[in-house]
Amino acid sequence: MPRTGSLPIYQQISELIVRDVASGRLADGMKLAPEREMAAELGIAVGTLRKALADLEEKGILERVQGSGNYIRAKADVDSLYAFFRLERPEGGGLPTAEVLSVTRMEKPADLPAFGTSPEAHRIRRLRRLSGEPAAVEEIWLDASYATRITAEELSESLYLYYRRTLGLWVQRAEDRIGLGEVPDWAPAAFGPRPGAAAPVIERQSRAQDGRVAEVSRSWFDWEKARYVARLK
Repeated sequence: MPRTGSLPIYQQISELIVRDVASGRLADGMKLAPEREMAAELGIAVGTLRKALADLEEKGILERVQGSGNYIRAKADVDSLYAFFRLERPEGGGLPTAEVLSVTRMEKPADLPAFGTSPEAHRIRRLRRLSGEPAAVEEIWLDASYATRITAEELSESLYLYYRRTLGLWVQRAEDRIGLGEVPDWAPAAFGPRPGAAAPVIERQSRAQDGRVAEVSRSWFDWEKARYVARLK
């Protein structure tokens, strides 16, 4: 059974293919494997796969030709739940998933940049995976003015989706700064790199629809399992 907050299986498959197209692993004009073969390879029902393919067709990156098959139609600016998620597997793509480690409302630490209107924030710590492989740990600070209380059970795989649906907060843009840091002491053993080990760190400031910084975050990733990718168009 999928855990609370997990995306529906068809949507996970759709997002996986979107990311594979963006990375170039699936090229424009490429014909996908027959549906039954593809469903068996993914370990899902044919009906679930067809629902994912219908979603991709609606997004405009799949052409379904009767009697011939399904063909990739690469395009820019595809609507994706993970449009702001920049980590990929070394070979490209990979489906992001998240395991919530803790959610705590607390005063903002002094070392965070100024953001929001409240002296408090919700601190969300998560372990991120790419197609099942632990790839990053992240610490997100959401200004407490957007919600009185947040629980781990209500969070979606995509925090930005949760923000939109539950809090009415739309992240319009984000600024990332990448440097070298140390794996935090709260990182779980499943992550791989041990606390204190050197690791690349992404520091992000995310702006809401009113232009204000609503969230700041830090993500430490395993450079053997992930790459930070920004594509310019």
